[in-house]
Amino acid sequence: MGRLTRAGLYAGALIGPFGGAVTTSILPEIGGSFGRSPGEAASTLTYYLVPFAVLMLVSGTLAQRWGPQRTVRIAYIAYAVTSLLAASAWSFEVLLASRALQGASNSFTTPVLLAVIAASTPKEKLGRALGLFGSMQAAGQTSAPLVGGLTAEIDWRLAFVVIAVVAVGLAVLGVPQTDAEPERNASLRSAFVPSTIRPAVIAFVGWGCLGGLSFLVAFRLDDVFGLGAGERGLLLTGFGIVGFLTARYIGKAIDRFGATTIVVVGSTLGGALIAAAGTSPFAAMVVIAWALTGAAAQGVLVSINALVLQSENANRGGSVSVVQSLRFMGAASAPLAFVPLYQSHPLLGFLVPAALLILVPAVVTWSGRGAGTRRSPQPGAPPPPR
Repeated sequence: MGRLTRAGLYAGALIGPFGGAVTTSILPEIGGSFGRSPGEAASTLTYYLVPFAVLMLVSGTLAQRWGPQRTVRIAYIAYAVTSLLAASAWSFEVLLASRALQGASNSFTTPVLLAVIAASTPKEKLGRALGLFGSMQAAGQTSAPLVGGLTAEIDWRLAFVVIAVVAVGLAVLGVPQTDAEPERNASLRSAFVPSTIRPAVIAFVGWGCLGGLSFLVAFRLDDVFGLGAGERGLLLTGFGIVGFLTARYIGKAIDRFGATTIVVVGSTLGGALIAAAGTSPFAAMVVIAWALTGAAAQGVLVSINALVLQSENANRGGSVSVVQSLRFMGAASAPLAFVPLYQSHPLLGFLVPAALLILVPAVVTWSGRGAGTRRSPQPGAPPPPR
C-alpha cells in the first residue's frame, strides 16, 4: 500500500488542473444544454478559479491544523460530490455553483500534497520530487481539453463523472504518513513572511506572464497567420507537452544548482521566448517558442515551490498555499493587464510581460539574498567593516 499511496500522492497533482481545464474544449456543448452562448459558458472557468485561488490563501494553514491525511481525504470526497453535482446539473446556475464548490475543494489538495512531499522526501531529492509533481500538473492541464472533447462526443456530463470516480479513488489511497504532527496553533500570519512573499511575487509574475499568456499567442496566430480554432488549440498544447517532458529534469537541476539559480534562468529564458513568440514573422517559430516556454514555466514553478518548502518556516503548508494562490491570481490578472496593451500595439502585449519576466524574479531573488545576509550572519564570523 505504501507504493500505491505514494503514487496517489503524485496522481493528486493531476486532478486539480484537469478539473479546472476540462470545460475549455466543451463550452459550446455546455452552453447549448442550457440555452447559453459559449461566451457565457466560459464563466464555468472563472467560477472554478476564483474560489480556488482565494481559498488557497488560507487552506494550507488550516490543513496544518487539521492534519494532511484527514484534510486531503475530505477534500477529495467533496471534490467527487461536487463533480457529480456538475454532472447532474439541471440548470446553468447549479452548474456554476458546482464549479465554485469544485474549486473550493481543490484548494485543499494541491498545497497539502506539496507539503507532504516536502515532509516525506530527503532534502537533497526534493527538487526531482517536485519536478515529478510539476509534470503531473502539466499532464492534467494538457489532457483535460482532449478528454473533455472526447467525452462530449457522447455527453459532456461524462467528463465530470470521470473526475468524480478518480477523486474517490484518490480519497481511498490518501497520502503517506509523515512524522510531522498537526500544528494546532498554526496561524495565518505565520504564512505571510518574507521567505513566502518573495516566491509568491515571482509566482504571480511568472505564471501570469507565462502560463497566463496562451490567449495572447492564440490572438497572434489568428490575427497574423489566420489559423483556425482547431489549429490554434492543437498548436498551443505544445506548452503543456514540453512542460510535462522537462519538469523532472528541471527538478534534478534544482537539486544540483539550487532553486534560486534555476528560477532566474527559467524566467529569463521565458522572457526571451515570449519576446520571440510576439515578434517572429513565421508561424512555425511562434509555435516552437511557445512550446519551449512550457519548459521555462516549469523552471519557475518547480523552483518557487522548492524555495518555499526548503525554508525553515514551520507552516510550510500555509506558505506554499499562499504561493499557489498568487500563481493563479497572476494568471487571472493576465488578460486584464495585457489585452489592452496588445490592442494598443501587438508588440507591447508580448514585450512588456517579457521584460517583467526578465527583471522581477532577478530583482526579487537578489533582494532576498541581501536581506538574508543582513538578517542571518554566520556564527563566529568577523564583524562587518565599519
